[in-house]
Amino acid sequence: MKKSTDQQVLTEAHHDFSRGLVRYANLKVNNTALSDDLVQTTFMKTWLYLQNTGKIDLMRAFLYHALNGLIIDEYRKKKALSLDLLAENGLELAAINSENIYNIIDGKIVAALIHQLPEKYRAVITMRFLEELSLKEMSAATNQSQNAVSVQIHRGLVRLKALSVA
Repeated sequence: MKKSTDQQVLTEAHHDFSRGLVRYANLKVNNTALSDDLVQTTFMKTWLYLQNTGKIDLMRAFLYHALNGLIIDEYRKKKALSLDLLAENGLELAAINSENIYNIIDGKIVAALIHQLPEKYRAVITMRFLEELSLKEMSAATNQSQNAVSVQIHRGLVRLKALSVA
């Protein structure tokens, strides 16, 4: 007897208040599917409450109160962002190449070590590997022969390797 009475009360409440509850939830969460789910969960919780305690004095107030609690819980949830949604908003993910990352890190370490070299080696190593000049361009810039510049690069690299090991 009690179960059918509760069922009838809840059916009437669903008929009378469900549209207003959905509109209210949609206003708060701005997602139609989510607001429908929240309202259905509200009625499920109300059904369980009716089964356990048996009495609700003001059904409309009870439903809105229960829905408000569910909306607050939804706001508090950590939102998982989908990659599709991020891509739609303009985020572009670059392909991460671990070899490239190691090269960048090694390059930064070597660039810091270059400053510890004597000036004549620092200048040719900087021109060759950071500015990417050719031997011909470097010899013109330093007023030295290409052979002399090549020897200085070799000696500078030997000292740089010694610094990186130390």
